[in-house]
Amino acid sequence: MSILKNKRKNNQLDGWLMVSIASIFVLIFSYIPTFQALILSLKTGKGANLEFSGFANYIRMFHDTTFWQTTGNTLFYAIIQIPIMMLFAVIIAVLLNNPKLKFRGIYRTCIFLPCVTSLVSYSILFKILFAVDGIINKILLHLHVIDKAILFTLDSQWAKLTIIVALIWRYTGYFMIFFLSGLQNIDTQVYEAAEIDGANWSQTLFRVTLPQLKPIVFLTSIMALNNTLQLFDEVVNLTQGGPGNATRTISQYIYDLSFNYVPSYGYAAAISNVVLLLIMLITLVQKRVGGDMN
Repeated sequence: MSILKNKRKNNQLDGWLMVSIASIFVLIFSYIPTFQALILSLKTGKGANLEFSGFANYIRMFHDTTFWQTTGNTLFYAIIQIPIMMLFAVIIAVLLNNPKLKFRGIYRTCIFLPCVTSLVSYSILFKILFAVDGIINKILLHLHVIDKAILFTLDSQWAKLTIIVALIWRYTGYFMIFFLSGLQNIDTQVYEAAEIDGANWSQTLFRVTLPQLKPIVFLTSIMALNNTLQLFDEVVNLTQGGPGNATRTISQYIYDLSFNYVPSYGYAAAISNVVLLLIMLITLVQKRVGGDMN
């Protein structure tokens, strides 16, 4: 008995040791910088000349039109892109989960491939595709769908649409993997029962598959929201945030405040804290809605 107790204690010590190492890194590189950003947000000034000013930076946000516009742009991308991307990811996962489908491995690899493509590379690729003399315009002109080339990256509405298409192309395969793993854990007898009851493909998808995938839908929606609220590379490389501030995101605005303009670190930290608070609030709402749907 004493040997077993000593062995259990040793296992517990080993477990706590491994957890403590990871916890120290999380503390140093996550929690401490977050706390420092909170303190920094209470200071104003340019460059290193910072003075404590209370909530002046947060009050400044209410009168900052650029802040509201970039926040609106970011939320617009999230509201439009995330549901479409999630729906595509679920449908593709369902199709690729069919055991009768041949070459499933090849299809999965091809759809996941955009996820491992460099952010800069694929942004430049889409900029070339959607250029005035790009392939998309040439195809549309050849098919007589349009009379003249569309300024995809120069028109405010078309530029937003181009960014959304780029995001869907890149991240659909990534979230498809999560849904695919969830589908493989669903008992096949559930689908057999639905088939006996006469459910068609769409009814099976929305009334059988999606309810079974609810935990994964919640997880992936939080991850997708977090990615979108930190959207930076695609916008910078495709449109530079233009025309004007039409496609500019909150992350790009924080970057500009810190590095492109005369550095205003306190105000940039304050906006970062607001983004963090926004993510937390939306997560709580999603959790509440998801709990009410159970």
